[in-house]
Amino acid sequence: MKLPAHTIIDSRKATEYLLKLRPEDDKSAFLALAGYTSENAARLLVDLRTQILSVEAEELGPFQYGTKFRIRGILTGPNGVALRIVSIWATIEATGETRFVTLYADKP
Repeated sequence: MKLPAHTIIDSRKATEYLLKLRPEDDKSAFLALAGYTSENAARLLVDLRTQILSVEAEELGPFQYGTKFRIRGILTGPNGVALRIVSIWATIEATGETRFVTLYADKP
Protein backbone atom coordinates (compact mmCIF):
# COMPACT_ATOMS: atom_id res chain seq x y z
CA MET A 1 0.00 0.00 0.00
CA LYS A 2 1.04 3.59 -0.48
CA LEU A 3 0.75 6.12 2.30
CA PRO A 4 -1.34 9.26 1.68
CA ALA A 5 0.22 12.04 -0.40
CA HIS A 6 -0.76 14.51 2.33
CA THR A 7 1.33 12.65 4.95
CA ILE A 8 2.90 15.08 7.42
CA ILE A 9 6.67 15.48 7.41
CA ASP A 10 7.40 18.01 10.16
CA SER A 11 10.30 20.33 9.34
CA ARG A 12 11.50 20.01 12.95
CA LYS A 13 12.26 16.33 12.29
CA ALA A 14 14.94 17.48 9.86
CA THR A 15 16.32 20.49 11.71
CA GLU A 16 16.11 19.29 15.31
CA TYR A 17 16.61 15.54 14.85
CA LEU A 18 17.87 14.09 11.56
CA LEU A 19 20.41 16.77 10.65
CA LYS A 20 21.49 17.71 14.18
CA LEU A 21 24.64 16.05 15.53
CA ARG A 22 23.58 13.88 18.45
CA PRO A 23 25.75 11.91 20.90
CA GLU A 24 23.51 8.85 20.52
CA ASP A 25 21.60 7.55 17.51
CA ASP A 26 23.09 10.25 15.25
CA LYS A 27 21.70 10.32 11.72
CA SER A 28 23.34 13.54 10.55
CA ALA A 29 26.65 11.91 9.55
CA PHE A 30 24.83 9.27 7.49
CA LEU A 31 22.70 11.89 5.72
CA ALA A 32 25.76 14.11 5.16
CA LEU A 33 27.15 11.37 2.90
CA ALA A 34 24.45 12.36 0.41
CA GLY A 35 24.98 16.09 0.93
CA TYR A 36 22.20 16.82 3.41
CA THR A 37 23.02 19.47 6.01
CA SER A 38 21.09 21.79 8.29
CA GLU A 39 21.48 24.46 5.58
CA ASN A 40 19.46 22.40 3.07
CA ALA A 41 17.00 20.76 5.47
CA ALA A 42 14.08 21.76 3.23
CA ARG A 43 15.62 19.67 0.44
CA LEU A 44 15.61 16.60 2.70
CA LEU A 45 11.89 17.10 3.39
CA VAL A 46 11.11 17.41 -0.32
CA ASP A 47 13.24 14.38 -1.16
CA LEU A 48 11.54 12.25 1.51
CA ARG A 49 8.16 13.19 0.07
CA THR A 50 9.07 12.67 -3.60
CA GLN A 51 11.56 9.80 -3.43
CA ILE A 52 10.40 7.76 -0.42
CA LEU A 53 6.74 8.47 0.29
CA SER A 54 5.89 7.38 -3.27
CA VAL A 55 7.23 3.84 -2.57
CA GLU A 56 5.07 0.97 -1.28
CA ALA A 57 4.78 0.85 2.51
CA GLU A 58 4.74 -2.28 4.63
CA GLU A 59 2.45 -2.30 7.65
CA LEU A 60 4.36 -3.12 10.83
CA GLY A 61 1.28 -3.32 12.98
CA PRO A 62 -0.33 -1.48 15.85
CA PHE A 63 1.39 0.60 18.50
CA GLN A 64 0.04 2.66 21.37
CA TYR A 65 -1.28 5.51 19.18
CA GLY A 66 -2.17 3.82 15.91
CA THR A 67 -0.38 1.85 13.19
CA LYS A 68 3.27 1.91 12.12
CA PHE A 69 4.59 1.45 8.59
CA ARG A 70 8.01 0.89 7.04
CA ILE A 71 9.22 2.09 3.66
CA ARG A 72 12.55 0.88 2.30
CA GLY A 73 13.96 2.95 -0.52
CA ILE A 74 16.78 4.86 -2.11
CA LEU A 75 17.26 8.50 -1.08
CA THR A 76 19.44 10.39 -3.54
CA GLY A 77 20.86 13.54 -2.02
CA PRO A 78 21.83 16.90 -3.45
CA ASN A 79 25.35 15.67 -4.25
CA GLY A 80 24.02 12.68 -6.22
CA VAL A 81 24.95 10.02 -3.65
CA ALA A 82 22.23 7.42 -3.14
CA LEU A 83 21.55 6.09 0.36
CA ARG A 84 19.61 2.91 1.07
CA ILE A 85 17.25 3.82 3.89
CA VAL A 86 14.50 2.41 6.03
CA SER A 87 11.89 4.99 7.01
CA ILE A 88 9.21 4.62 9.66
CA TRP A 89 5.81 6.29 9.42
CA ALA A 90 2.75 6.20 11.66
CA THR A 91 -0.97 6.74 11.24
CA ILE A 92 -2.37 8.20 14.45
CA GLU A 93 -5.71 6.63 15.29
CA ALA A 94 -7.14 9.64 17.17
CA THR A 95 -6.59 12.11 14.30
CA GLY A 96 -6.27 9.90 11.23
CA GLU A 97 -3.06 11.75 10.32
CA THR A 98 -0.11 9.88 8.88
CA ARG A 99 3.30 11.22 9.93
CA PHE A 100 6.97 10.62 9.24
CA VAL A 101 8.68 9.22 12.35
CA THR A 102 12.35 8.46 11.55
CA LEU A 103 14.83 6.93 9.13
CA TYR A 104 18.02 4.93 9.35
CA ALA A 105 20.50 3.16 7.09
CA ASP A 106 19.21 -0.02 5.46
CA LYS A 107 21.76 -2.73 6.06
CA PRO A 108 22.01 -5.41 3.38
